[in-house]
Amino acid sequence: MLRQNQRFLTQLYMLADLFCTLVVFMAAYWLKFYSGLLPSYNSVSFSTYLLWGTIYSFSAVLVGFYFQFYSPKRRKNYSYEILRILQIQTISFLGLLSLFFFTREVHISREFLAIFFVMNFVAITAYRYWVKSVLASLRRKGYNKRFVLIVGAGSVGRSFYSNLQQHPDLGYEVVGFLDDYQKEHALEHQNMKPIIGMLSDLQMKLDKEPIDEVIIALPLQAHAKYAEIIEVCERTGVKTLIIPDFFDLLPAKPFFDNFAGIPLINVRDIPLDELSNRILKRWFDIAFSLAAVILTSPIMLFIVIGLKLTSPGPILFKQERMGLDRKTFYMFKFRSMHVSDDSVSNTQWTVENDPRRTKFGSFLRRTSLDELPQFFNVLLGHMSVVGPRPERPYFVHQFKEEIPKYMIKHQIRPGITGWAQTNGLRGDTSIKDRIMFDIFYIENWTFFFDIKIILKTVLKGLINKNAY
Repeated sequence: MLRQNQRFLTQLYMLADLFCTLVVFMAAYWLKFYSGLLPSYNSVSFSTYLLWGTIYSFSAVLVGFYFQFYSPKRRKNYSYEILRILQIQTISFLGLLSLFFFTREVHISREFLAIFFVMNFVAITAYRYWVKSVLASLRRKGYNKRFVLIVGAGSVGRSFYSNLQQHPDLGYEVVGFLDDYQKEHALEHQNMKPIIGMLSDLQMKLDKEPIDEVIIALPLQAHAKYAEIIEVCERTGVKTLIIPDFFDLLPAKPFFDNFAGIPLINVRDIPLDELSNRILKRWFDIAFSLAAVILTSPIMLFIVIGLKLTSPGPILFKQERMGLDRKTFYMFKFRSMHVSDDSVSNTQWTVENDPRRTKFGSFLRRTSLDELPQFFNVLLGHMSVVGPRPERPYFVHQFKEEIPKYMIKHQIRPGITGWAQTNGLRGDTSIKDRIMFDIFYIENWTFFFDIKIILKTVLKGLINKNAY
């Protein structure tokens, strides 16, 4: 039922956003002028506020419609919705301020506007989260299903089926497979939905079965059949999606580009290639690092005194690391070992009970306090707060030959903490696993993803059992 009424649901979402914004407007007005919690002088009538609140509400819905915020988002994650909500509310709010300027409406309370904007963003984000959670729960129970037919029962089709089964919250159910070369799955794949016909049966299956989407999972050799399959699907009104036979070489979110009028698949689309994203991340890095340096300055002073009292040598340890665009830089740490030759420190791993460590240095490494000077690396532009951890050039040259896709990590700035580290991959752990997490971060970067990683770093604690 719900599957057949997407337009109705879209209209319902728009009305819900309107209603939510107007309710928040009333709440913000009460909080500012009637609650007694804030100064409540008001020279503008309630009807004027209500007029502008209504204009803002409709404007936000229109902006959301323009940004396709009300299109189906079954496959989108919640962070996407939060970012869209922030964009829509910010643009609408700036538009409202512009209207105030042109209409010379100078007596509207700025404090009320700030309260309204924050409360509205929180309210819409909260109710959207609740709706998404309810829909995910219903889909797990078998409601609001979308039915999928997979064309191709080879390794690509089977991989798609297996991955889909791991996400019941998406509400997709596979009707079956079509394949010209096998009539049933091998014994080890008997748990999958059956092969229900050949490619020539596609039209009949679309007519008889409630199929919403057809997934083409054919090998490259079957490229000639794509046009006919797509034509049959479009004639029936069914959406068609293609899984490339080389999908394992593509990023999690491939990006289609256009060059000389020809569509191209960008093999490694990186969100931080966009200037706006780089500027946002850089400004956040600067602000966060300045705050971190100021807040931790007493701790750093304590460490400096501790190092001077416990072992001779410099306070800081500088080590060459490889960073953005494969360029090297010197990463700063508080010294945790006895002074040794650079050729040793640059080519040897630290190990458990490493004799080079000082007692105070062992404490610093265990608590990750030796990493604090890296906030200065961030301010200098060598590093970011969040990103793949940088490695020494000696080991980079080894790993790039042994570990596939290792060098991809150098397409963005390295970080003090990262997605791999917050998932337990620190110190003496698998380099291959770390790269998998680093690439996922690079391909799926968002500002809120960075915030999530920072929060996980803080909440999980800085103690590292693998730090030697």
